[in-house]
Amino acid sequence: MKALLCKTFGPPESLVLEDVESPKPGVGQVLIEVKACGVNFPDTLIIGGKYQFKPPLPFAPGGEVAGIVSAVGEGVTQLKPGDRVFSLTGWGGFAEQALGDATKTLPMPPGMDFVTAASVMYTYGTSYHALKQRAALQPDETLLVLGAAGGVGLAAVQLGKLLGAKVIAAASTDEKLSVCRELGADETINYTTEDLRERLKILTAGRGVDVCYDPVGDRYTEPALRSMAWRGRYLVVGFAAGEIPKLPANLVLLKGCSLVGVFWGQFAALEPRESMSNFRELLGFIAEGKLKQHIHATYPLAEAANALSDLLARKVIGKAVVVV
Repeated sequence: MKALLCKTFGPPESLVLEDVESPKPGVGQVLIEVKACGVNFPDTLIIGGKYQFKPPLPFAPGGEVAGIVSAVGEGVTQLKPGDRVFSLTGWGGFAEQALGDATKTLPMPPGMDFVTAASVMYTYGTSYHALKQRAALQPDETLLVLGAAGGVGLAAVQLGKLLGAKVIAAASTDEKLSVCRELGADETINYTTEDLRERLKILTAGRGVDVCYDPVGDRYTEPALRSMAWRGRYLVVGFAAGEIPKLPANLVLLKGCSLVGVFWGQFAALEPRESMSNFRELLGFIAEGKLKQHIHATYPLAEAANALSDLLARKVIGKAVVVV
């Protein structure tokens, strides 16, 4: 089979497309004929050796696949060859075949296409866990989403609106903010041309925001933290802008707010029943037309490295997907 391999940690252009032996499913695993693989920010970290998990070299990146089960390992009874599934694999998805843990592999709902299925787990899974379990977002609260045009950002915009919040989307271009408005944002801030803190003062009449969803970090974190309302919840989701911010702790005291970590992968591993309940609800929202993933572009396997480069260059609005 063909696979786009990381043979040494580095940038996307260091990945190489090669023919490799097909993997064989072990105990509790399924072998999936990959039809589509979502592209996510952790993929850029894992090929650089900067992620929490470091698979042994060589490996294919790509942690979110959709496809057809071709074989099952010992002990797998809930899935069978021929099943259409989507799976959280962690890595291995930029290939014609990938192994998935049966406990993290779900049947695709009838009528769902492979591209959509490959773009559900990371973005909606992370954002729903953040807003539901970690922030306990309530109707009529104000939600600020930083990096709102990225995959998890747009998911947070849609889910925040679905949960009844007033949503303020912040992103770096007017084009990105236009998509945010299409998907439900009530207000928008271009933090390239506008002062984030001053604009938030105007939009909230000086009260501040109840919840901030922050997947970007860097220079945007401190002004957003200074804009929190009393008893607000600041969700630390990631650091896509590069720098992990160092925050003055007195701001948390003065605002009476909470800094709340969001590690969806660990949540899914340690609280699988709650995580599966989230997914059932998300799939219901999708089936009802209440959620719709914004697909930026699809890329063939041979050009999957370009998808990662576009993600790093902040060119992707919504979700990029590799089609195998």
